[in-house]
Amino acid sequence: MAKFLGINRLGRLFQAIREAGGLKQAYLKLYRNDDLKTGTLVGIDKYGNKYFENGYYFYGRNRWIEFAPHVKMDYDGSQIPADWYGWMHYKTDLPPTRDGCRPKYKWMADHSENLSGTKEAYMPYTTTTPKVEAWVPPAKK
Repeated sequence: MAKFLGINRLGRLFQAIREAGGLKQAYLKLYRNDDLKTGTLVGIDKYGNKYFENGYYFYGRNRWIEFAPHVKMDYDGSQIPADWYGWMHYKTDLPPTRDGCRPKYKWMADHSENLSGTKEAYMPYTTTTPKVEAWVPPAKK
């Protein structure tokens, strides 16, 4: 009967608010992530991102990330390390915290996010002279 009336969904809402840490924190999480979900914490990467999973939601929507608080609203998909990216996109069912078969060599570079389109992005410069020069209007006397 509760399922028919939708009371169980109301219970899930209260559970999500409780797990978020109260109404204010639930509102902030909803504002920042555009979603308010409940789930089990699978792991935390070295950048502070938290990864969650809940089998109640549809396949493809049952794994999600809460980005580290220090990035505020400037989060991006390139901030997910490669091993967690594989877990998030269902390439493996074992999260990196439980999977011990990934090789770690000293020549492997550490993960860095893609900075394209930002001020910190690498901007190459040319050493060749341009074939076309910009027209400069003559100055008035």
